[in-house]
Amino acid sequence: MDITVFLKYLELEKRFSAHTIKAYQSDLFQFFAYLEETYSLTSILEVRHFHIRAWVVELMHNKITPRSINRKLSTLKTYFKFLKRRKEIQENPMLKVIAPKVGKRLPVVVKEIELENLFEKINFGEGYAAVRDEMVMEMLYSTGMRRSELINLTPNDLDFFNNQVKVLGKGNKERLIPFARPLADRLKNYLDIRNDEFGLSSTESLFLTEKGKEMYPKLVYNLVKKYLSQITTVEQRSPHVLRHSFATHLSNNGADLNAIKELLGHSSLAATQVYTHNSIEKLKKVYQQAHPKAKKKPE
Repeated sequence: MDITVFLKYLELEKRFSAHTIKAYQSDLFQFFAYLEETYSLTSILEVRHFHIRAWVVELMHNKITPRSINRKLSTLKTYFKFLKRRKEIQENPMLKVIAPKVGKRLPVVVKEIELENLFEKINFGEGYAAVRDEMVMEMLYSTGMRRSELINLTPNDLDFFNNQVKVLGKGNKERLIPFARPLADRLKNYLDIRNDEFGLSSTESLFLTEKGKEMYPKLVYNLVKKYLSQITTVEQRSPHVLRHSFATHLSNNGADLNAIKELLGHSSLAATQVYTHNSIEKLKKVYQQAHPKAKKKPE
């Protein structure tokens, strides 16, 4: 089952990132392998809704989480809609498939005091890599940008006159994120060290490996995990946790939800509203501790 045209559609029309396209490809190959192994099907024209339902049961039997299953079903939904629009199939089998229910999961967040400790008490060391690591951590937390957005930054994206950074987000949508003056000063210092080390032009990547090459996703993940492990006990210690922390701390301190949406580059407010839940949990604790009707009466 050839999906080359579909993958090109995701790249050129949907403008999905390379990471997302790779995930779609993996999901489809997994589904095709199941069809061939279980039903000896080699043509997409033969796929019916009960084949997909059976695959879902198989995934659940293998302890795949409902959230992951729903992501795979989303891949199939996009794929079959694509085939239907091209009139390669007459009926969309996904219309009779019900996705498993997923419980609400609040974003994992690092406490404000813990991140203060990271930048005030942790010794990042000396040399280019140490300065770079500190700047990567600061940029992720201070701007809430995605890991892919950080990797794609160039010095030209930094506007020190207005203290803002231009970010190319999902769907090739550009947005501007402001940053504080102290961060601007540290970025200038980092650029001096970077340029002394590698002598590269402003069109090169902003953050580089120790060999002067563009940083890659696993390297960013590893360094974030390394430093978060020193200041927090949260189980997830990925770059996205810093994005969650950025948004939640803004919400906790009274930032407007629409403003947070714009800073994060969300296409709809619904995606941003999850960050209000953590704020509500904080308010509940305050209420329980402070309101006369909420306090437990001594027996």
